[in-house]
Formats: sequence, structure tokens, C-alpha cells
Amino acid sequence: MVTYAGFAMHLPIAVLIATGHNLWAAGLLVVFGLFDTLDGELARLQKRAGPRGMLLDASTDRMKEVLLYSGAGYALALGEHPATAAWAVAACGASLCVSYVKAKGEAAIASVESGRKGIPHATLNRMFADGLLSFEIRMAVLVVGLLAGQLVWAVAAIAVLAAFTAFQRLIRISRAL
Repeated sequence: MVTYAGFAMHLPIAVLIATGHNLWAAGLLVVFGLFDTLDGELARLQKRAGPRGMLLDASTDRMKEVLLYSGAGYALALGEHPATAAWAVAACGASLCVSYVKAKGEAAIASVESGRKGIPHATLNRMFADGLLSFEIRMAVLVVGLLAGQLVWAVAAIAVLAAFTAFQRLIRISRAL
């Protein structure tokens, strides 16, 4: 329920970003960003953590990013320089690539290890979570950009640095395979 509530609240946050209410959006992003940490900890404390929860968490994180970058793209498209909305699209795409490379890497490693004992899901989930711009850092950059009134710079930084992170992970996973 914590995961679903955190996800649901990202729709109004995206609307706040789209309509230029950046301070409210940043504040709510911080509050509901904590939900993202809370859901996993709560599941571990209740001994209910497992692959289904990891799938739900990772999937809703991607959906949240699409919502947020859509709100940012809308706000930028209506701004003084509409072409800057392309940065929000690039940020969304690069962010999804970071997660895609991680997921494919986990699947590839799991398939290689399937003939052996195997890797526990929790370990597998953390294997390739490194790199410059993880989900939490991307959200922090977005919050700072919203607070500073520099949305275009925040999404541009996310676009460039997330693309770099995807390549970092791709290289690391390729070496591991």
C-alpha cells in the first residue's frame, strides 16, 4: 500500500511541475521520495520482501519518472524556449535506459548463474545499482532544480548524466558476463 500511495501521489506532483508550482512539487517529491525508501524497509521488517515487491517497486519508480518528466516537458514546452522540452524527453529516455540496462544485466547474470546455486533476489537487485546517477540521485537533482527555479538545467543534467550512467552500467555488466 505504501508503494501504491507513493506512486499515486506522483500524478499531482507532475501536475504541479507542469503548472509551475515548483516549490510545492519539490516539497511533495521529498516527502513521497521517503515513501520509496519506507516501502522496502517495511517489507524487510515484516519479512515480506521478495521478487514481487522488487518488481512492483522498480516498475512504479519508472512510471513515476515518466510522470515527472512529462510534467517537466509540458512546463518547458509552454515556457519562453519551448525547444527545451526536448531535454525532459531526453531525461526520461536516459533514465529509463539506466534502469533497463540494470534489469537486463540482472537477467543475464541470473541466467548464467541458473545452472549453479543461483543468486538471491536481494543480492541480484543490488548488483548493478551503481553508477553516477541512480534513481535517488536523479530525483534529488530534480528537486534541486525545482527549488532553484532551474528546471531546464536539472532535466538537461539528468539527461546527460543518466546516459553516462547507462553506459557505465553497460560496461560493468559486460565485464561481469
